[in-house]
Amino acid sequence: MDNLLMDNLLTQPVDYPSFIQHLPKKDRTAQAPEADVLRLDRLHPVISGNKWFKLKGHLRQAHLSPDPAILTFGGAWSNHLVATAFAAKQLGLRAMGIIRGERPSKLSATLEDAAAYGMSLIFISREEYARKEQTDYLDELSSTYPGVYIIPEGGGGEAGILGSEDILRGINAAIYTHILCAIGTGTTFLGLVRGSSPGQQIIGVPVLKGFDTLEAIDKDHILSPELRSRCRLLPDFHFGGYARHPQQLLDFMNHFYRETGIPTDIVYTGKLFYALEQGLSQSLFPAHSRLLIIHSGGLQGNQSLPPGKLDF
Repeated sequence: MDNLLMDNLLTQPVDYPSFIQHLPKKDRTAQAPEADVLRLDRLHPVISGNKWFKLKGHLRQAHLSPDPAILTFGGAWSNHLVATAFAAKQLGLRAMGIIRGERPSKLSATLEDAAAYGMSLIFISREEYARKEQTDYLDELSSTYPGVYIIPEGGGGEAGILGSEDILRGINAAIYTHILCAIGTGTTFLGLVRGSSPGQQIIGVPVLKGFDTLEAIDKDHILSPELRSRCRLLPDFHFGGYARHPQQLLDFMNHFYRETGIPTDIVYTGKLFYALEQGLSQSLFPAHSRLLIIHSGGLQGNQSLPPGKLDF
């Protein structure tokens, strides 16, 4: 099934080492940290970044059904929704999206794309949406849509975490002392921790409020004490909350693009690379550290900005 997914979704074999881009050092001393970026944004134009890794296990399980259909959750600018809709279309799966909030008079570009890929959009109140992880609500959905395979928001759950472990398996990840990623649902972060090696530190940058502790991310306590010892959070870079993007962040994203040629997004990676730059300037990393920053894609979210705000 993995080969089927790869053939139908990614269309060609992936050379993950070719996605590694070295960042220029501002401090040119020999002991200054080295930093590489794993450009998963280049993986696929729609199933971008970490989406492939989080979705593949869910899609494999959904495909086992005699009448495969999937249902998942997201907001108006959800990278996960549009990636799921595209994947479902390519694999011949029916797809439904539970959308947070009342239906707007005009759909976001993301929801327009999801609908164009064949996803049925179901709008519910924010109060009802808050129940998305409750067993009784999931049972109601299973009763309403018999046989449907439900993918948690953001591709979470054990299948998403397990798939995210593979992010580090396509490269020589053992050479890195620190691995950095943005945290939304926490799925990718947990997968990276489980896929890491002893002695490595996995650093997460939460992009929304309320995820400033490991307990908030690892709610089900899937990490052992030893794996927890590899974790570190940088919780002060959410810029006010999920998808908040003050001019300071936009200015940084433009500056970073001019310096490196790497596009970032206003929800996840802009904040991740801002945290990286601050960490380097504040000597957060020991001498001779070697850093790997996971570019998790999500660039389509920039479509919510007025034209001209970004240089890319």
